[in-house]
Amino acid sequence: MTASLVTGLVSRRTSLVSLVAGLGVLSVPELAQAGRQMEEPLVDSVRSALSSAIANHAPPVPEFPDTESRLQYLRWLGGLSERLKRQKPDWNVRKEFLQTIWYESRRAGLDPALVLGLVQVESNFRKFAVSSVGARGYMQVMPFWTRVLGDGDAGKLFHMQTNLRFGCVILRHYLNRENGDLFLALGRYNGSRGKAPYPNAVFGAKRRWESVTS
Repeated sequence: MTASLVTGLVSRRTSLVSLVAGLGVLSVPELAQAGRQMEEPLVDSVRSALSSAIANHAPPVPEFPDTESRLQYLRWLGGLSERLKRQKPDWNVRKEFLQTIWYESRRAGLDPALVLGLVQVESNFRKFAVSSVGARGYMQVMPFWTRVLGDGDAGKLFHMQTNLRFGCVILRHYLNRENGDLFLALGRYNGSRGKAPYPNAVFGAKRRWESVTS
């Protein structure tokens, strides 16, 4: 077989691989390398409280007690919008995403920078990310949570506000279970409680977003 023929075959094979890969991107959600949240029995009072938190479909519209608070939010939005431009080029998409992050994180009593760091680590801001174990969306929520706390429709986890709502409520639940220990709560969220790599990754990503959140 001549060198030119080998080169031609390799070239056609490479082109075919590229085409198949391209079709794969179009036909399946992007994969993410997330851990596994563990399904654990919940007492009725906890299940009821979490279900109520999930079911409250208030729109993610920030409210401010005074002008200074509103200006602080606008500075936060403008600063983070610039940093997020690579992942979300469209301004309206970025604005809606950041506004929902702000709303859902504060609603759950979480630092928006922490939630942004977690989203970065879990899905790198990909709405349709799916992990090898089936975790879905921005915050890589396991589908069993929709059965435990909702109507069982796991497809809803690809809806932005629903995913962020579930993720923030679940992280707050784990934080309460760990008596405020964020290191252990993040490990529980990832299914790697007590191990350092995941919490440290989230803490590291958090620093990227916190300088404009104060």
